[in-house]
Amino acid sequence: MNRVTSRLLLTFCTLTLALSTSLAQAHSAEDPSEYANHGTPVVSPQGAEVKIVDVPLIDQHGRSVSLQRDLVSDRIVVMGFIYTHCTTVCPLVSSIMGKVQKQLGRRAGGEVQLVSISIDPQRDSPQRLLDYSRRFQDGPGWSWLTGAPGAIAATLEGLGSGDGDLKNHAPLILVGDGTSTYWTRFYGLTDPAVLLNEIDQLSQKRLHARPTAIAQESSHETF
Repeated sequence: MNRVTSRLLLTFCTLTLALSTSLAQAHSAEDPSEYANHGTPVVSPQGAEVKIVDVPLIDQHGRSVSLQRDLVSDRIVVMGFIYTHCTTVCPLVSSIMGKVQKQLGRRAGGEVQLVSISIDPQRDSPQRLLDYSRRFQDGPGWSWLTGAPGAIAATLEGLGSGDGDLKNHAPLILVGDGTSTYWTRFYGLTDPAVLLNEIDQLSQKRLHARPTAIAQESSHETF
């Protein structure tokens, strides 16, 4: 093998290694912007009616919970859909929600509740969700839910978030006010700042609605 051939072979091997490393980093990254640049479309938010069905679910600590009564109630809710064996969009959706939780600070668990629902209840036990959640969650106010397959299917149907098809699972985050059935769906890998802006808008609407409600109550009392 002559020197020219040796140099060409060395250059080829170097370029191949660099490309392989770049692709591996792209597929393992937890930065939504990086993944978005590799083919996952970011779609405009869409308003939609949601229905929260009254079925028992189980959180990451093994406790039986009611999604409406125990978590949604009158809070502002950020809700994602994941399964722990997913290695593509689910870690990224969870990473996005983790950044939202960090920015919310003390509001998480008070005014705002984060919820992640497994679409693979047959494999995602509470313990598995707890172990998975530790990669993304830092603090209170974030519940990870699983349950009987029928309960999960009914929950997903009511929320309009798919049928639990793991092969065609698209990134989706819902944001809404628990006192309303009209929420916003964010398809694709959404910038956490966009979700925080939606939360703030819902919070402002609440503040503006309170004086009106108080004024209406006072007028009724007068008569």
